[in-house]
Amino acid sequence: MIRGLKAPSFMDLALSAAENAGKSGEVPIGCVVVRNSEVIATAGNRTLTDHDPTAHAEIVALREAAGKIGSERLIDCDLYVTLEPCTMCAGAISFARVRRLYYGAADPKGGAVDSGVRFFASPTCHHAPDVYSGVGESEAARLLKAFFRERR
Repeated sequence: MIRGLKAPSFMDLALSAAENAGKSGEVPIGCVVVRNSEVIATAGNRTLTDHDPTAHAEIVALREAAGKIGSERLIDCDLYVTLEPCTMCAGAISFARVRRLYYGAADPKGGAVDSGVRFFASPTCHHAPDVYSGVGESEAARLLKAFFRERR
């Protein structure tokens, strides 16, 4: 839980999913999809577990959310993720027509929202969500730094 908050926030739930992914040996990234103030999907990275390079937390959560509501369009949904999405995930967020994207830590090396290719600013991007960065940033960064420090 993000320090200083009394009730768990949606980003707290994403951070918890990230912690669980890290405990499974996955890079600790977590994602939550919210619709009408209700969590409809939660996921952590599963690339190693599923032997699937596309099983990023965002992709897994988007698939679950789409299945739950019965539509590939998540137009009234918000997505909370602990790390700035990569190009693949930004593309999926765009195609799903996610309303708002909240992310924790910036990813200067692999991110594609405010770093790198800045996918949503591209003229070929079909839909750009409202983006809010730095939500739970310090806790998300701490999880990632601890994970990679243990592996060095």
